[in-house]
Amino acid sequence: MFSHVMLGANDIEKSKAFYDATLGALGYEPGVLDEKGRVFWIAKTGVFSISQPIDGEPACYGNGSTLGFKAESTDAADAWHAIGLQSGGTACEEPPGPRQGTTGSIYLAYLRDPDGNKLCALHRL
Repeated sequence: MFSHVMLGANDIEKSKAFYDATLGALGYEPGVLDEKGRVFWIAKTGVFSISQPIDGEPACYGNGSTLGFKAESTDAADAWHAIGLQSGGTACEEPPGPRQGTTGSIYLAYLRDPDGNKLCALHRL
């Protein structure tokens, strides 16, 4: 359904380090910086990217927004969460663990990135 997702970042180097670490825990290669200062992580299922806002205003998070990343296992979700905390992210929501969703049992881990964007690693049990 989605071709790509781009989030605003105020400090590209800090955010790239955070996402290289957290996405690396999920099996993705480090992001690639382009000539415009944007960073892209490219997978068969889509593209995730960060950029300073083009309007010159500071990047800010969307209240009520969550960006979810697929985790292949509960261990991968836990690793994503732990390395995210070590890489400048902050914990939010409940601690990582199983939840009962409307589509069945899931395992969730939540973080906020260095700019406050709410992120989730999700593994379907």
